[in-house]
Amino acid sequence: MAYFKNLSRGIKTTAKGLSLTLKHLFQARNSKYSHDIQNPNYFKRKTGNVTLEYPHEKLQIPEIGRYQLELEMEDCIVCDKCAKVCPVNCIDIEPIKSAELIRTTSDGSPVRLHAGVFDIDMAKCCFCGLCTTVCPTECLTMNSEYDYSVFDLKDLNFEFSLLTEKEAQEKKDLYEIYLKEKQSIVKPIENTPKLEEPKVFKPGFIPKPIIKKVEEVDSPPVVKSSFQPKFRPLKVEEVKPDEVNDKPNSLAIKPTFVPKLKPPLNTKEEVLNKKPTFVPKLKPQIESDLSGTKKEEIVPEKPKFVPKLKPKI
Repeated sequence: MAYFKNLSRGIKTTAKGLSLTLKHLFQARNSKYSHDIQNPNYFKRKTGNVTLEYPHEKLQIPEIGRYQLELEMEDCIVCDKCAKVCPVNCIDIEPIKSAELIRTTSDGSPVRLHAGVFDIDMAKCCFCGLCTTVCPTECLTMNSEYDYSVFDLKDLNFEFSLLTEKEAQEKKDLYEIYLKEKQSIVKPIENTPKLEEPKVFKPGFIPKPIIKKVEEVDSPPVVKSSFQPKFRPLKVEEVKPDEVNDKPNSLAIKPTFVPKLKPPLNTKEEVLNKKPTFVPKLKPQIESDLSGTKKEEIVPEKPKFVPKLKPKI
């Protein structure tokens, strides 16, 4: 019984698959109305012929794309920037110098270098587009060709140089001859008189360098004062230790100026015997001794001038 069940299931699935195939085959009588991949309705239509009959039919690719590299050699100034910026080193350039101006590009840039070799290996290219952005004359671009399948990888190495190997070698030889002629012109003539060399002033005395010892080098430099006073410095003497407190010796400075004034009087006799520095001419009205006893009163003298006018009351 299981055998017949499996047999019936196989017949049903086969019939279902064939019906779907015949259905799509019937719907594929008419192809899609547009093969433009940028069309927003490209993936919405489910019926019709999906595949393309390549190479008779091709998809429409966008104008800005990263495809095969293309070079306009007449506008190239052989600046070597594209080869330097290439991350996979797929561009090989051999510049040859020229003694004269070769040509000018379409934008007016002067061309002074020949391209002996200008090869681009598209088998190594990673299609980053950096070489096209750094090109100053915009001679290196990417075209819309994306199908360059070959049987040999050597066919993917595109040569853009306008010179053959023989012509490139001739350009090198011409430049070497130009350099030799230039050097022969620059060489001085042997019969020309030599100019006298200017006299150099030589000093009669050359000071000898001061060689310092290691100790002097390590120690800090001593700065000498430019002005020295003529006054003698204060004498510094040692003071004897205090006998009571037993303090250590200390330094004392003697005064440079000693006053001549005598010390104040302390005793009574010294006060009485002291002479006054100023003696007034007018006698005081009352004279008294130091003991406190009063003497006779002195009559005041009459004034020499008496005003006649009476004072106002």
